[in-house]
Amino acid sequence: MKQIILFTITAILAFGFMESNEIITVKGSDTMVILAQRWAEEYMRKHPETTIQITGGGSGTGISALINGTTDICNSSRPMKQSEKEKLKQRYNTLGVEIKTAKDGLAVYVHESNPVKELSLEQIKNIYTGKITNWKQLGGNDAKIILYSRENNSGTYVYFKDNVLDGDDFAPNAQNMPGTAAVVNAIAKDKNGIGYGGAAYAKGIKFLKIKKDANSIAYEPTTENVKSGDYPISRYLYLYTRSRPTGALKEFIDWILSIEGQAIVTKVGYFPVR
Repeated sequence: MKQIILFTITAILAFGFMESNEIITVKGSDTMVILAQRWAEEYMRKHPETTIQITGGGSGTGISALINGTTDICNSSRPMKQSEKEKLKQRYNTLGVEIKTAKDGLAVYVHESNPVKELSLEQIKNIYTGKITNWKQLGGNDAKIILYSRENNSGTYVYFKDNVLDGDDFAPNAQNMPGTAAVVNAIAKDKNGIGYGGAAYAKGIKFLKIKKDANSIAYEPTTENVKSGDYPISRYLYLYTRSRPTGALKEFIDWILSIEGQAIVTKVGYFPVR
């Protein structure tokens, strides 16, 4: 019997069936899905012993999954709220670990045929709160403005509401879309549409230049303008873990923050933090 058991273990080791396969789950921000997928693909190519599973659903969904223990990493395009940190503390006796991984210029999109080229923050607020309803009021065509927004579990939605609308409610006719890609796709087909989202999603639409107020210079969400702070709508993109990462999880996050990982940030269209 001992010989049989010894042979079985030896055979398993010989054929590699006992190789450890680390699985890292990542969930959250739809804004960060493309970036997270590129990180995962490149990392797994160089570390075949590690499997990284990426899903979106929104920053709020990712934070809930972190609190519930169903993801290792939460991607979030907004900081965790204090109430969310308290829930994490109640369950795990930790406030979590926040890691800034990239910067994003939150872009405002319109159809590429729209003659409007720039807006102030106040004009954007008035559009999304329903005070401005026709493009003619902004020097554009005589047409109703069609509002595209994100769902309220999105970190992009929360950031836009807090920092552009100053906490005011969206107009009731704003159409909530399930992801930034859905916003872009809708506007690419709607010549009267307006939407907002990550600067990495620029296909079939154009960015508006944004200015802080009526007397300021308008800027595009370029690398230089986001880094310098001239572009008025920018934010960090975060990773959150329940506790200080160790092992394979730490190795993956360290790689994200390395020159190689940050180069992918640039390739995707966001802005590195290193």
